[in-house]
Amino acid sequence: MTQSLLAQPSGALGPSGRRALLRAVAIVSCLPYLGLKVAWLAGSEIGVPAGSSLLEHRAAVAVANGVTLLMDACVIVLALVLTRPWGVRVPAWLLAVPVWVATGLLAPIMTGYPLQLLVRLFGGTVNSAGDTGGEPFLHDWVFGVVYGGFIVQGLALGTLFALYARDRWGHLWRGRVWELPRASGGTVQRVGAVTAAVVALVPLTLHLLWAGGVTAGLNDARTTDVHVLQALDALFLLAAVGGALALAFRRVPVLPVRVPLALAWVGSGATACWGAWLGLASLVDPGTATGWLHLAHAGRMLTGILVAAVGAHFLAQRSAVLPRRRT
Repeated sequence: MTQSLLAQPSGALGPSGRRALLRAVAIVSCLPYLGLKVAWLAGSEIGVPAGSSLLEHRAAVAVANGVTLLMDACVIVLALVLTRPWGVRVPAWLLAVPVWVATGLLAPIMTGYPLQLLVRLFGGTVNSAGDTGGEPFLHDWVFGVVYGGFIVQGLALGTLFALYARDRWGHLWRGRVWELPRASGGTVQRVGAVTAAVVALVPLTLHLLWAGGVTAGLNDARTTDVHVLQALDALFLLAAVGGALALAFRRVPVLPVRVPLALAWVGSGATACWGAWLGLASLVDPGTATGWLHLAHAGRMLTGILVAAVGAHFLAQRSAVLPRRRT
């Protein structure tokens, strides 16, 4: 049974030993971020410069700190679910949704922060007080600690989920696209994929324009990394829509099934979760976004949700017709 794959005895470097190590890494990597959040909720101003805007909206910042503290604490819960024998009894949707959200929130950080470091390394400017002359938001070391921890969390948790998903659901994405029945995608997946592609045109166009140097509609400092990160947002949109179209229409038969499924999973999570998060932030503080940014956030969120629905329908359909592999 699948449970035996997670619980089988082995040496320190065997399968369960490696998973235990990854679990420990994921949990330990959460501690600096959780420690900062607890300190800020307790009234500490560690890492917060005297002129930071965070000090002007203490109530809203406290709420945000409480929410994000709980979100990062969920990483610890997920690490346990993915490595303990009882974790295989968790309903699929109850595990998939938080892991999808975690993937969506962490993937852009795991790619975007290293890109910002490269921009600075090669002489570009980044959206920080040192390069823009504005008031500092947080001390630079805070970003290093927090984003560094997020990258480690993403690598450890992502590896654990890949191993868990392979053991529990790997039969759903075996083979290549050419082995999928042409007619089995159905109208639902095709309509969902096409709708997502149409909706994505607006945010994709905006992000490409901003990546190319257009500044209309942006309220960020005109730094090099802003354009790089806008290009990254466009890539996640393309990944989401491309994965959905490949799953729904099966026009790239040589691809392994897991490739468009992974593109849809990561792309939809990144676009939906960051679109929702930034959209919510702009509603709380309307001065942080222009009308064009509101449109981009809404378009990304809707695109991601539509692509996620296509992927969920695909997996549900495959699960109904493919028997689970017994081990």
